[in-house]
Amino acid sequence: MTPKRKHENKPQRLAKGVSKDQKNARHERGRKNSTRPHSGRDSGRAVANPRNLSPLARLVQSLGKEGIRFQMVGMSAAILQGVPATTTDTDIWVDLPERQYVRLMSLVVKQGGTPMARTMYGLSDGSVVNFIFRMTGLKKFEDEFARARELIWNGLKVRVLPLERIYKSKHDSAREKDIAHLPLIRRVMHGQMIVNRGKNR
Repeated sequence: MTPKRKHENKPQRLAKGVSKDQKNARHERGRKNSTRPHSGRDSGRAVANPRNLSPLARLVQSLGKEGIRFQMVGMSAAILQGVPATTTDTDIWVDLPERQYVRLMSLVVKQGGTPMARTMYGLSDGSVVNFIFRMTGLKKFEDEFARARELIWNGLKVRVLPLERIYKSKHDSAREKDIAHLPLIRRVMHGQMIVNRGKNR
């Protein structure tokens, strides 16, 4: 029998050490997210040269190749829809049971990333991605995915949770930082509503 190579079990070894790094996870976050999108279709398909993609965009592309459905949520998704804010990580809601988080870890590690907590990973450029398995105050992934917006982000077509659903989730979570974001989101929602009314006249 051929002995296993040492690197074959790397994701499993890393999984055992995730909890040890959880306390320091928030202190190791990387660059702020300020990318702006354009309207698009067909979530997850690449329309850019893979060599020019950022580590985060390559990770998003790999989710599509693995057949893992996802949508961007939280403040990272709000920023993509025009909310004037910054965030230190990108929240991605994945259509997977939480027990399969090792699949996500394997994708990150293959691309030079590092686990910071069970759901949080530092990428090779210092940016941070946070995988979400459940969203407070929202319906099942399937239902929200069907109503998600489709945008072009970093040359990729992705699905993004609409502002009104982001607002509801943050309102229902009632965390201090989420409550602080509500006025910003509400202001943009109101502005978009006025623009849409003008177009329909």
